[in-house]
Amino acid sequence: MRISKFLSRSIVLAVIGLITTTANAQNAEANLQALFAKSATESSGNREYVPTEENLQARKEFEQKRFGIFIHWGYYSMPGQGEWVLTRSNVPVDEYLALASAFYPSKFNAKEWIDLFKEAGAKYMCITSRHHDGFSMFDSKYTDYDIVDATPFKRDILKELADECHKQDFGLNLYYSHVDWYRDDYPTGWSANEYNNLKKHEGDYASYYKFMNNQLTELLTNYGKIGGIWFDGVFDHRRDSMDWHFPEQFDMVHKLQPTCLIANNHHRAIQYGEDFQIFERDLPGENKSGFGNAGGVSELPLETCQQIVNGSWGYHLNKMDCKSPAELIVMLISTAGKGANLLLNIGPRPNGTIPEPAAESLRGLGKWLDKYGETIYGTKAGDLSGQSWGSTTRKGDKLYVHITNHPGKDLYMPLDCKVKSAKMFIDGSPVKFDQWKHGIQLQLPDPADGEPIMVIELTTTTK
Repeated sequence: MRISKFLSRSIVLAVIGLITTTANAQNAEANLQALFAKSATESSGNREYVPTEENLQARKEFEQKRFGIFIHWGYYSMPGQGEWVLTRSNVPVDEYLALASAFYPSKFNAKEWIDLFKEAGAKYMCITSRHHDGFSMFDSKYTDYDIVDATPFKRDILKELADECHKQDFGLNLYYSHVDWYRDDYPTGWSANEYNNLKKHEGDYASYYKFMNNQLTELLTNYGKIGGIWFDGVFDHRRDSMDWHFPEQFDMVHKLQPTCLIANNHHRAIQYGEDFQIFERDLPGENKSGFGNAGGVSELPLETCQQIVNGSWGYHLNKMDCKSPAELIVMLISTAGKGANLLLNIGPRPNGTIPEPAAESLRGLGKWLDKYGETIYGTKAGDLSGQSWGSTTRKGDKLYVHITNHPGKDLYMPLDCKVKSAKMFIDGSPVKFDQWKHGIQLQLPDPADGEPIMVIELTTTTK
């Protein structure tokens, strides 16, 4: 079922607007049902997306940030088995739902979170407002299955975080799942067939679509400025012809907040309404995780999401081997060298605290960024990336050479630009080099004690 491509944006948005009002609820519902009944041969996704000037400026600001924190958190943290507890643990649905009545993150403190993230050098965060289990981490009037109504905690986690982010001028993005294992009106797909404990039902997508848009309207109306919406869930219907009606939904998001950037974790070519491109556990242009983007690397701002603990997004008792500060530094350098932001994921404990091993690694990364942040923030992809010795970033006529694996006394770099000077970034001491026709050869000093990663600043002809 597809909405006709001949329907104008204004008509579709008007229909959605009618749905969200009570005055014409019955007529609006009938209109929506009629739209969803259109022929499958017709499509609404073929028109051109023209971002506003505000949106384009927001994209520029977003890709300057280079480092953000990803938070996967809900009452699924209670068993300490990651974020797909309902499915991969094969627990009875009713027993899983009962856990909500015991979720009480008594030590959650929004200020402590944001203070830590800023200490780590992050410029924004993205939190799961609603994950695949359908539980909303915010106060929603469109469901009782949320942090305020379904738990004894009774506090709007997202509101407290949003207020603190705005107070500290820290960016806030929101993850929102298109999949819902809880609601009967969601048409179940791959996950229900894969995991037998989930209920299978045909659903009513018109009803579910209305619910999602109502919640998105709440998120973009009640929580101040939202930097971006990180959508996820296409995986559930990749094997069928379900039309999610993304163009109309994304138009609604942009109408509510033009500077709110949209990304969709579908691992496909960029589609209508999207403002930045996601790479899940991969650098742009690579496919080491098996989630490579079929459409390649776009010209949009890029973001790669990675885990601080391998193998889990949510809190996991058996997976506490956090990456070290040195590993995080290399990860950030590699990501920035590809011209992408690093969105580093952490799974908070059920009590609302950040596990100390993760916090310590973040602080170590922050100490490095205090010294070398200029070589990361506001940079573009470097002339050379993904090298055996490290990677580069560029800012104007400055090329920053990040040596993460010291190659010895000499380093040849094939470059198209002329190098005017070379110096150690940390203290400005000169680095000798030979200029060749198609590159330079650096004469490397020995690594300094306590500085396992060497950063050399080259002044070049502007590329």
